[in-house]
Amino acid sequence: MNLESPKVTLDKSAEETFNFLSDVKNFEALMPENISKFEVLDDDKFLFALKGMPEIVLKKKETIPHSKIVLGAAGGKLDFALTGHITEVDANKKSEVQLTFNGEFNAMMAMMIKGPISKFIETLATNMKTAV
Repeated sequence: MNLESPKVTLDKSAEETFNFLSDVKNFEALMPENISKFEVLDDDKFLFALKGMPEIVLKKKETIPHSKIVLGAAGGKLDFALTGHITEVDANKKSEVQLTFNGEFNAMMAMMIKGPISKFIETLATNMKTAV
């Protein structure tokens, strides 16, 4: 299953955007309003839960300075990646970010989570406009 957020343009350089997303504690500011738990577990790992959903632990898996950050599931039954693609739009002034979600799920699971995950990554991207 592959899902994409809308692209958002930020009044920050690609470097500033990358640095913000590289610090896992900053993801708390991007979370939807219906978050019920957020906890930084390590320098590169955090746990969160949305109301009515199980807790999810995300770990920073890969970084390419100023252009890409990959967070993946840290344990649990689901294997997926949340990737932030950062593009410089105007040198040192603007950048564009798009989040992608990739995971392997059976058809039933995919059907159940597609809507909530789509809304979740859209909210994360939208909240970047004010948080970064």
